[in-house]
Amino acid sequence: MILPIRAYGDPVLKKVAKDIEPGHPGLEQLIADMFETMYEANGVGLAAPQIGQSIRLFIVDASPFAEDEDGKPTEEAHLKDFKKVFINPYIVEEEGEEWGFEEGCLSIPGIREEVYRAERIVLQYQDEQFNEHEEEFSGFAARVIQHEHDHLDGILFTDHLAPLRQRLLQGKLRDIGKGKCDARYKMRFPVTK
Repeated sequence: MILPIRAYGDPVLKKVAKDIEPGHPGLEQLIADMFETMYEANGVGLAAPQIGQSIRLFIVDASPFAEDEDGKPTEEAHLKDFKKVFINPYIVEEEGEEWGFEEGCLSIPGIREEVYRAERIVLQYQDEQFNEHEEEFSGFAARVIQHEHDHLDGILFTDHLAPLRQRLLQGKLRDIGKGKCDARYKMRFPVTK
């Protein structure tokens, strides 16, 4: 089932998400719904807070980074099979020179800004069966994970921007919160008075 994505200004996007336990009700269906929702919106990652659930869960499928517009492999061709579920993830190490890349977010449609992130991370997480993992990620995989992990800590990519840039975007962000945006997928906007 395609779920509405929460828009900028929804309080759930600024909350720190809670860990979940094995046997979490409806988890398998939630994960399936999140993948369906992400694909419908042409995203490469989706965190549970973005669909209104303040739990430490996000999904990624970075295969769009594996090919260019003509279907030719890119230098990120190894991302072709990078489809994963991350439960209770925590970044335990960040290394390497920070590098900039223009990021967007399904909760903030129509805005893309350059964000600097660590080149390499080590992540502790559990998979769908709650098996423990500690894994190193680099490049675009690390970037996508850091972006989604931020959602679990109540951080949006716009929070990484310089204060002046944040001020310049305030009008556009307010409009998104009021539903004045051109998202081509199902969204839920904060109640405005």
